Amino acid sequence: MSTSNISSKSASAGLFAAIVASLCCITPVFSLLAGIGGIAATFSWMEPFRPYLIVLTIGILGFTWYQKLKPRTAEEVACACDENQKPSFWQSKKFLGLITAFAVLMLVFPSYSHMFYSNEGNPSTSLVFEQDTTKTNKIILEIKGMTCAGCESHIEHEVGLLKGVKSVDAIYSAGSATIEYSPTELEEKVIIEAINKTGYTVILNAKDQ
Repeated sequence: MSTSNISSKSASAGLFAAIVASLCCITPVFSLLAGIGGIAATFSWMEPFRPYLIVLTIGILGFTWYQKLKPRTAEEVACACDENQKPSFWQSKKFLGLITAFAVLMLVFPSYSHMFYSNEGNPSTSLVFEQDTTKTNKIILEIKGMTCAGCESHIEHEVGLLKGVKSVDAIYSAGSATIEYSPTELEEKVIIEAINKTGYTVILNAKDQ
């Protein structure tokens, strides 16, 4: 097998590893864009393996670039079959560069995944409430399945669509979401059902004020 073919296969393997590494955050966005409820947390179990997959991706792409850029041996230079034909686009440095750029975008996907969620119709944390604060309830729900900022945005988006929600703040590192709502317009069980339908799971009501 030629060096070019090895490089192409290695580049594809590196890209695949990068996509798998970010599946836990790509899935919630795909769920939102495709309108498919209940799959947002499908790959949350992969989060512990993400660091290893990142290292694997970097290792594969690093090896591929080394293979592509290293000086050719005398045997390779003397091989007429490699000298007499121009490498295809799929075996070129340009293609490897595109693969590398896309892989990097996949690896850092969690840092910008929140951009896919529209704030339109969502309650703002800076919203001024009615002066009669007794009409507003606050709950803190423990949620299983959140792995990144994209998961936070997904939950905030879905809960924010409910009529009566005043504010919602999900924190994946704490595994919880704080929701303020009007009890005259919305029941707590409806909020829990909305979260569970996304694929994340409400474990318990940690605090009710």
